[in-house]
Amino acid sequence: MPETPSTTTLPIVTHWVNGRQLRGTGGRTAPVYDPALGVQTKQVALAGQAEIDAAVAAAHAAFPAWRDLSMTKRQGILFAFRELLNARKGELAEILTSEHGKVLSDAAGEITRGLEVVELATGFPHLLKGEYSENVSTGVDVYSTKQPLGVVGIISPFNFPAMVPMWFFPIAIAAGNTVVLKPSEKDPSAANWLAALFKEAGLPDGVFNVLHGDKEAVDGLLNHEDV
Repeated sequence: MPETPSTTTLPIVTHWVNGRQLRGTGGRTAPVYDPALGVQTKQVALAGQAEIDAAVAAAHAAFPAWRDLSMTKRQGILFAFRELLNARKGELAEILTSEHGKVLSDAAGEITRGLEVVELATGFPHLLKGEYSENVSTGVDVYSTKQPLGVVGIISPFNFPAMVPMWFFPIAIAAGNTVVLKPSEKDPSAANWLAALFKEAGLPDGVFNVLHGDKEAVDGLLNHEDV
């Protein structure tokens, strides 16, 4: 069996806040293993209250400008993200295999399912149209508008570290919301990879943030007044 490197030499998976890596100040970490080898290959930073507040603050600050951006421009960024993801999905599949343990073919299938939701999100401007009805009653017209909620918190499980987050964040972002994603600490790197790719596609800083952690991060995100 391969020897486990000293934890002091292992790379650390950091948070992704406001368009860049954030190590944080708490100092707590958790091990990340390669299931095929049975050895620890990385550490992941675990968020405390300071990191939780920083991620939510970044999303909260980015919300007004993202909400006010035209649907056409948001759609263009989503199209760019879709093209990058499709072209580089092999990289993501390797990350899934190295941390989750599923074989490459299963990892590729998971990514394909997530891509389907990204493609749905590219057509979201049509679904965001409001409605208007005249004379529903005497002298009464009715109209409806669809508006974003604000900062959306997403907590995803370990078993599908790419597909399940992609069920949620493309739709939330297409609708004009900003996001703080808390993936499983068992296989955290896929979320950071997706966040970096979205930035490469043109997503403004703060719209998509990744917060790593355990129960403390989950509780802090769920109970935060700005989420």
